[in-house]
Amino acid sequence: MWEAPVCVWESVSTTHLYGVDFSGADHGGVHKIRIASRSASGEVKVERADRTTLIRMILESARGGDSHVWRIDAPAGIPLQTLRAHGVTENWLASARWSAEAGSPRAWRTRLREVSREEPRRQTDGEARTPMAPMNLRVFKQTWTLLCEVLLPLHEQGISIAPMAATNSRTTVCEGCPASVLARLGWPVRGYKGEGEPPQRVRGLIARRLIEIGIPITPALMKKVVEDTEGDVLDALILLTAPSQTVIPASALVEGWVY
Repeated sequence: MWEAPVCVWESVSTTHLYGVDFSGADHGGVHKIRIASRSASGEVKVERADRTTLIRMILESARGGDSHVWRIDAPAGIPLQTLRAHGVTENWLASARWSAEAGSPRAWRTRLREVSREEPRRQTDGEARTPMAPMNLRVFKQTWTLLCEVLLPLHEQGISIAPMAATNSRTTVCEGCPASVLARLGWPVRGYKGEGEPPQRVRGLIARRLIEIGIPITPALMKKVVEDTEGDVLDALILLTAPSQTVIPASALVEGWVY
């Protein structure tokens, strides 16, 4: 019987943190991805990237001696219920390779729906209160592309994928969810995306609260946050909040876990 492992993160002061607002868009994300980074010295910045650039940056971070934690806003695993329905070995790597065999996110979702149109949620989705199941119409492209085009290649290069595939790498990639962080902190979960004065005001409010808990946001970056109607910059910054230390259930070794 598996023991529930403990995911222990080093302190923020000794770790480089990255919050990634992910995109499953065609052509590698076409620079739709936003990467917020916080160095050990505390400096914060946000930059654009596609999936190829994201992979390169993660691999480059593993070449130094510091610790790096990359927290990505997309499902990193598949529900056990779905794997059982398809006769897939209940192992994260096996589930990722099986998903990759579909060849594309659309073909993967079609394969899933040929067996069942249910959209089961993982244990972590319930506990972290994520908005949608991994195969939901609005999320499935992110799930498949993260799992098959990002995490699988990184795993093959020795990067640690928490908590499913731990390695000796000092660079760790894990799943995050801005909505889960906001709910845990008791901050507005909705109403910060969109045009007009109300969403702008809420984006500014959340950004100021991030500053209050120790994430330095410069006036120039604050301007980008407020003007970004899709909320991508803010979502990336939200994921710079320190992942909490937690005891995870055995299911998370297969399905993934939201930190």
